[in-house]
Amino acid sequence: MIEPILNQLRGKRILIAGFGREGKSSLRFIKRYLPDAEVSVADINPGVAAQLAAIDPALDFYSGAAYLDEISSFDLLLKSPGLSLNKPLPNSVQLSSQTDLFMAAYHRQVIGISGTKGKSTSSALIYHMLISNGLPALLTGNMGFPCFDIIPELTAESIVVFELSAHQLEYVRHSPGTCVLLNIFEEHLDHFGSMEKYRAAKLNLIRYAGINDAVIVHQDLKNFVAASLAIIRTFPETIDFPLPSALKAAHNRLNIEAALHAVSFFGIEKEAALKTLSDFEALPHRLQYLGKSGGIHFYNDSIATIPEAVIAALRAIPQTNYLILGGFDRGIHYDKLVHYLLDNPVRVVFYTGKAGQRIADMLKSSDFAGNLIAVENLAEVFAWLKQHAKTGETCLLSPAAASYDQYENFEQRGEVFSALVKEFESFTG
Repeated sequence: MIEPILNQLRGKRILIAGFGREGKSSLRFIKRYLPDAEVSVADINPGVAAQLAAIDPALDFYSGAAYLDEISSFDLLLKSPGLSLNKPLPNSVQLSSQTDLFMAAYHRQVIGISGTKGKSTSSALIYHMLISNGLPALLTGNMGFPCFDIIPELTAESIVVFELSAHQLEYVRHSPGTCVLLNIFEEHLDHFGSMEKYRAAKLNLIRYAGINDAVIVHQDLKNFVAASLAIIRTFPETIDFPLPSALKAAHNRLNIEAALHAVSFFGIEKEAALKTLSDFEALPHRLQYLGKSGGIHFYNDSIATIPEAVIAALRAIPQTNYLILGGFDRGIHYDKLVHYLLDNPVRVVFYTGKAGQRIADMLKSSDFAGNLIAVENLAEVFAWLKQHAKTGETCLLSPAAASYDQYENFEQRGEVFSALVKEFESFTG
């Protein structure tokens, strides 16, 4: 099945745009399967030149503010996720990506999962249910495994569990054989510019589904599916099953229901799939209980970058005494979160960054009953807790904002928080 991908690349002048994890994967793939291909790399970061020199000193490289100015010299632009195209491409240049090429070639074998929240957990659940029932599955996509990297492991029987972000879906023209769309909330407006454009990118997951494909969507999104073009399943349903301890938050019931539908198309009955949940291990940074340290219960929910995720976390942990909010401001609306906190006040809200300041200003203007404390970083939160927290209280990191003002990603933010929790262990309030 690799041949359809090679046919799209063969004989063309290729520009790989963006040399992060996926761009590097694309170059490795081309060098391995089409060693004579005419390929160049463009990345805004001039520091990438040294990496490329170690791979192929003869490789053409474009960088700086004008790194995409030479697009018209190429036949195919292989775009990495998250890279913004500020102007239309010349008609002579074909736009593609790993995601689109892969889904076109391996369409029947792919379960594609997307949604503003829950896609990583749902992808992990589907993968776990498949392999626990003896089916050959591979995990790829937004979780950090470029899809071209798994091609050497693929067989005709492999089931590919593909987690897809809005950035990966932005320009695709193919849907997977099994589509799972969990939800669409306001997010990534710094990249897409409007909720309408962000929603359109997410809906690309199901837009090209055919009559023999399966589409699994939250019932609120059913109207976006062309009813005559695919097999449609919706959730939530009245399915009664206990939540495992690793997925105790109520919103995980939706993730599990979506996963149950997905694996059913591969012959796994509901009872067999549910049995696998007993040994499922939750992913880190997702309402992760870090234990009791210094007499305080700590939860790491660094993945919560939108208001809806924070509200879900507070509902799951209603005993929260300390909430840490804020970070990089993407321009999303915080009215829902503010209204929730006004009706369900947390005793102390620590806030940081421009997003935190905006939330705090909204709470202040609405007579919030809790205390609002500005901090520059997470270490200041722990310094305050050492002075004021009491044994048995609960602290939740659930920021409602991206991490890019201080951290590389939400994982790094969660790791810093977890390290500070461990350091706090010797303190007893």
